[in-house]
Amino acid sequence: MLLPRTGSDPEGLGSIDFSAEGTVDQTLGLDEAVTAAEAALGRLQQPDGHWVFPLEADATIPAEHILLQHFLDEIDPEVEAGLAAFIRRRQGEDGGWPLFHGGAMDVSCSVKAYFALKAAGDAPDAPHMRRARDAILAHGGAARCNVFTRILLALFGQIPWRGVPAMPVEILNLPAWSPIHISRISYWSRTVVVPLLVVMAHKPRARNPRGVGVPELFTVPADRVADWHSAPDDTALARLFRGLDSFLMLIEPRLPKTGRRTAIQRAVSFVTERLNGEDGLGAIFPAMVNAILMYDCLGYPIDHPDAATARRAMDKLLLRRGDEILCQPCLSPVWDTSLACHALAEAGSPAARAMALRAAHWLADRQVLDCQGDWSWRRPGVRPGGWPFQYANPHYPDTDDTAVVVMALDRCEAELFTTAIDRGREWIEGLQSTNGGWGAFDADNNSHYLNYIPFADHGALLDPPTVDVTARCIGMLAQLGLDRDHPAVATGIDFIRREQEPNGSWFGRWGTNYIYGTWSALCGLNAAGIRADDPMVRRAAEWLASRQNPDGGWGEGGVSYWPDRIAEDRCPSTASQTAWALLGLMAAGEVRSTAVARGVRYLLDTRNAEGLWDEEDFTAVGFPRVFYLRYHGYAAIFPLWALARYRGLIQERRTTVPWGL
Repeated sequence: MLLPRTGSDPEGLGSIDFSAEGTVDQTLGLDEAVTAAEAALGRLQQPDGHWVFPLEADATIPAEHILLQHFLDEIDPEVEAGLAAFIRRRQGEDGGWPLFHGGAMDVSCSVKAYFALKAAGDAPDAPHMRRARDAILAHGGAARCNVFTRILLALFGQIPWRGVPAMPVEILNLPAWSPIHISRISYWSRTVVVPLLVVMAHKPRARNPRGVGVPELFTVPADRVADWHSAPDDTALARLFRGLDSFLMLIEPRLPKTGRRTAIQRAVSFVTERLNGEDGLGAIFPAMVNAILMYDCLGYPIDHPDAATARRAMDKLLLRRGDEILCQPCLSPVWDTSLACHALAEAGSPAARAMALRAAHWLADRQVLDCQGDWSWRRPGVRPGGWPFQYANPHYPDTDDTAVVVMALDRCEAELFTTAIDRGREWIEGLQSTNGGWGAFDADNNSHYLNYIPFADHGALLDPPTVDVTARCIGMLAQLGLDRDHPAVATGIDFIRREQEPNGSWFGRWGTNYIYGTWSALCGLNAAGIRADDPMVRRAAEWLASRQNPDGGWGEGGVSYWPDRIAEDRCPSTASQTAWALLGLMAAGEVRSTAVARGVRYLLDTRNAEGLWDEEDFTAVGFPRVFYLRYHGYAAIFPLWALARYRGLIQERRTTVPWGL
């Protein structure tokens, strides 16, 4: 529940009633928790000042790594064994593999996991393999897989290429004004698709030295798989694109060879320019894999500088943990470090501020100032000034990281970072979309019709403006002194207002889900000067309070991304989602509410021996309903942030948060 806003200020933490059992003195407990978490986070800081935590996805990533080794006939037994151990331990009780911890099986993920384990030597009649096979067949078999899994099956000769939608490499020859052009799709799609088009043009066959196949996963003869879409849509636009797909399949073999050669050259130039050293194409695993496959198709020797660099970049994603090897989808040092800066600045002790300042210097050195990345295709007059998510990714800085970094620098002796802050602000203002919102990597990346092409059955081809990113951007602008009447801030507020759900929450594109989106929106609105009694804010605060679990925490699962499951299910509380809810409620002026007090009590009671929090759940997302993420740093950062903010507001007798995040 939310307490009336007219109550008297508490006389310190000891006057807060945290439990039904009665009032307990929380001053010492809260101080001890913040101090312990601060110290534990500090022990994880790298010598040069940054943080980087493991980033975990589902079993598809290690499975694809194993199968790439078999495609190339470059099998590393030690790496294969570690990846296989990771996959085995993620098998669900239903026999398949889920997209996120505790979720139901996903057919595409399960097919890749089964195929990889079989390639790694697991016997098909082993109990775990039988369970997996039965689950896959019960869900329609491998013919029900999504496009990317079908492409993998075609590369290994398990289905014919007619079972994959047509994607002629000649698409790269289309002019920029074309309705189907790579500038119209997201950065991640661009870096994945461009090298993949070359692979699909060559249609290579995996070397597959052990001759492994998975015909037992099909309910129909594999050579008869032809339906390109795992979930056909009957809209007029979908029918149009299905017809276009059929037409392209007929004419693709007859397209002029000169056009194909030109398109392949364009693809190679695109990839090579963005190869990004040992941080990899796009600094993301799927793009790195496709770059390796592209160079292999083109006959590059293994020791060719570009081919060798691409392989080393992928290997940097491997992380050994006991007998398992985690293959990360990418690395997240800038994101991890900027968030840790905020948490430590909130903690406020001299030691915490010293750690944050060291991290701020590390962050300042990662700003991209000299590369006109792909974002400049839509905003050619804007100077570079953003930050990437990874160690290096100069063609693809993102607005979310940039806004969070700038706010962190502003909190850590801003006068030392004036130039970096000013360039970051300039770049953020330049990347605002025409509807007032911000996308993550591009402006106005909203050609929604492209999600109907057969190849886009994952529904994540685009990077349109979202509330969570927009809230971070207006929060940054407001923290730097722009008021709510500034055009960029005002139009951002209007975008957030339009996007509010009927129940008062906001959708979370990059974190799970409505708790994340609502926290983000409330922080941005608070920074921009939207009063706590604004109906939009009140509805959001009431929604957050209504979602609190009996134990005082908050939790939300990946199923809330399905339209018919919007925040319906009660999920077990998690530390990071509880912290988001608390930060959101405090941004809405609810520091004295019972809901906040109970949430603080939950965090105090669930710490581990190191003074941090344990969390197995995936509380972030790459692509809703397709690809989920577990940031191992979230449970170390956000609870500290929330507890420190609560302590500060109570001690200072404040009801408003002075920061943009």
